[in-house]
Amino acid sequence: MASAMELTSEIVAQEELVKALRARKVSKEEIDSATQKLSLLKTSYKAATGEDYKADCSPENPAPGDERGLDATEAGEDFVDPWMVQTSSAKGVDYDKLIVRFGSSKIDQELINRIERAIGQKPHRFLRRGIFFSHRDMNQVLDAYENKKPFYLYTGRGPSSEAMHLGHLIPFIFTKWLQDVFNVPLVIQMTDDEKYLWKDLTLDQAYGYAVENAKDIIACGFDIKKTFIFSDLEYMGSSSDFYRNVVKIQKHVTFNQVKGIFGFTDSDSIGKISFPAIQAAPSFSNSFPQIFRDRADIQCLIPCAIDQDPYFRMTRDVAPRIGYPKPALLHSTFFPALQGAQTKMSASDPNSSIFLTDSAKQIKNKVNKHAFSGGRDTVEEHRQFGGNCDVDVSFMYLTFFLEDDDRLEQIRKVSHFLGPLPRSSS
Repeated sequence: MASAMELTSEIVAQEELVKALRARKVSKEEIDSATQKLSLLKTSYKAATGEDYKADCSPENPAPGDERGLDATEAGEDFVDPWMVQTSSAKGVDYDKLIVRFGSSKIDQELINRIERAIGQKPHRFLRRGIFFSHRDMNQVLDAYENKKPFYLYTGRGPSSEAMHLGHLIPFIFTKWLQDVFNVPLVIQMTDDEKYLWKDLTLDQAYGYAVENAKDIIACGFDIKKTFIFSDLEYMGSSSDFYRNVVKIQKHVTFNQVKGIFGFTDSDSIGKISFPAIQAAPSFSNSFPQIFRDRADIQCLIPCAIDQDPYFRMTRDVAPRIGYPKPALLHSTFFPALQGAQTKMSASDPNSSIFLTDSAKQIKNKVNKHAFSGGRDTVEEHRQFGGNCDVDVSFMYLTFFLEDDDRLEQIRKVSHFLGPLPRSSS
């Protein structure tokens, strides 16, 4: 069953559609069909929440940063939004449940095999190991590629600290591979405006972080001739085409919708409320006339962590109403904090994160002091039954970064029979 948040968004969108159809004085049959769908959505809302849907009332889902996220995890539920990730399970978020909740599609072996046939080489380890696990319309992208039609990549970074950490690298490592195997353009949005709105930063600090983070991103090795990295604070003021798309999106998304999707309240600044349209705009090719000229029909593929999906559910809802193709998405799992997979690595907690600027000594000390290892209640049980690689953070990190599948499986077996991974080799 869809969440109250998702149903609220659908109800508000359907109400807008019914109003638009009545204003255009279309046939009675078309209006009746839309009205019937609206009624069904409200029935689903009542089934999900136990209450009748009421306009202007946000759903009883945790708002960004709301303490109710803690209540949800204590009740055994996963909590995921663009600002917070929490779960009570040592194994991490239940991604199969998240697929159902968000309404995306699982990246199954059939899709992985199709990608392999299209590119003529072994799929990336992130695909082989289920690190990128969910998608929206990836088959459409492959159809375009196989028919020699263009598409492009879009991903981004919200620069909240001077240095990125390992978790931030995951979408960029995979995007670099996608750019290489498909040979397509890439745009990378640095949302320094977002961080100014959400964090206690000055505009100069937010822009400075964007510049420093861009250096880390460049170091991933993207094709310099096919990659455009831009700061929102800089680019939106110089590109009328980008800003036009922002305004188009803003016109077609109501306050009720963003409250339902993102949990905004009446106390949030209008900057926060309008920001989702800015993150949506790079999904449309004519936001970048210097790359795609005036073409607005080139589909976009967005590799990102699953917590960013609410932005692009909104984008996909708006796209056909303003005449653009829906962006496709590839979703990754979260990179676990050193203390365990109950939450993702965070730049705001230096003890949970390994930063790209950390020295080898600092990394070793962090792993030795903070990395959760084992999976048994006592050392004696650990020695008797072996380690549990499903919860051992050092092994989880190896699944992200060790390319050799056979070596990874060998380490898994050794760890299971001999106990935790040696700290010196983590």
